[in-house]
Amino acid sequence: MNTKPSSSPLGPRRTLVAIAVILALGALAATLILRSGPPGAAKADSHGHGHSEAAGHADGEHHGAAAAAAADGHKHDEGHADDEHHEDSKAEKAEAKPAAKPAAAAEAGHGDDEGLIAMDAQRMQAAGVRLAEAGPATVRSVLQLPGEIRFNEDRTAHVVPRVAGIAESVPANLGQNVKKGQLLAVLSSAAVSEQRSELLAAGKRLELARTTYAREKQLWEEKVSAEQDYLQARQALREAEIAVSNAQQKLAATGAGAGGGAGGLNRFELRAPFDGVIVEKHLSVGEAVQDTTQVFTISDLRSVWAEMRVAAPDLPAVRVGEKATVRATAFDSSATGEVAYVGALIGQDTRTAPARITLPNPDGVWRPGLFVNVELTASSRQAPLAVATQALQKMEQQTVVFVPVQGGFRAQPVRVGRADGKTTEVLEGLKPGQSYVAEGSFMLKAELGKATAEHSH
Repeated sequence: MNTKPSSSPLGPRRTLVAIAVILALGALAATLILRSGPPGAAKADSHGHGHSEAAGHADGEHHGAAAAAAADGHKHDEGHADDEHHEDSKAEKAEAKPAAKPAAAAEAGHGDDEGLIAMDAQRMQAAGVRLAEAGPATVRSVLQLPGEIRFNEDRTAHVVPRVAGIAESVPANLGQNVKKGQLLAVLSSAAVSEQRSELLAAGKRLELARTTYAREKQLWEEKVSAEQDYLQARQALREAEIAVSNAQQKLAATGAGAGGGAGGLNRFELRAPFDGVIVEKHLSVGEAVQDTTQVFTISDLRSVWAEMRVAAPDLPAVRVGEKATVRATAFDSSATGEVAYVGALIGQDTRTAPARITLPNPDGVWRPGLFVNVELTASSRQAPLAVATQALQKMEQQTVVFVPVQGGFRAQPVRVGRADGKTTEVLEGLKPGQSYVAEGSFMLKAELGKATAEHSH
């Protein structure tokens, strides 16, 4: 009996099962590709695979299962990639934070150190910074007056020959330092010749009178001559002595002296009256001069006068014997002297009184004609708290002193009161006994300005 194979429904089912297995293996392969490849390729493969599955297969359930599996795998891969990217971002932020933190800390530190001038003991010594303590001090009110250096008229001579004559030689020169008695000029004078001739004649008469007196005295003692002859001889001797003395005094008054000899009776020597400098000369060889002609001016510049004009309100502060400081306006120099004279009268036009200070000048620094400032103490006051004037500095329209702090110095604003050239009263900003920079404050001000400029950039 021939039997035909019957068409069983299991055949098509096995075929579908095989197809489903193939699709599952394809989905698994796609998942592996997505894991190993870039996200874009995975997405493209997943999209293309889904599209081929939708176009080539009719089984919606298996295709849906495979697509769901592929989609789950793709989402898992994307989530894993996002997690890795998120972790990388966190790591980069974690690495970036330590680098940013010191900058923030530095900025905060700069805010804390703003105004601090860092300086150690070695730098302080090199910069010449010296500390002192604020405390009580005497503050003097200083009166400052303009003045001018002049010759000390008590040590200045306007030399005149005191006799008329003609200059034969003038060895002295302008600006020359001369000693007392040093020869300045030689004149030929007829008046001097007459005086010396008179002295010589008086000397001869004196010799005769002495001889006559000695003879008459002897004769009178021997009772040979009358007493009257003896007395007359004595009288003549006394008159001759007076005549000689008179001639000598005349020559001494002119400064000529007995002279004579090889130089001639008419030779007159003009000599320096004291040690000094020839500051004026008005004589040359061959020039005729009178007995009142000023031919030389000699001044002892080891002492000069600082003359000034004092207004009426300031006169009580200017007293004879008061110490004063004279400062040059043309260069850095000062000296101390005493007020030697204050005028008793006030000028009608200027309404000021003249005053002068005798100023020692051993080195010749103070030259006549030099303008000066004269400082006198008008009054004094005891300040409870004061600092050295040179310690004060101006910063941003504030008066400051630099005080030591931990690690360096800071500028401390203060309010000041009365001041003199050395000391300034402090009304606010410091405490008694507080240390401050007495020397070197200008250098600290420059350092602070430099640091501020660098921070602003």
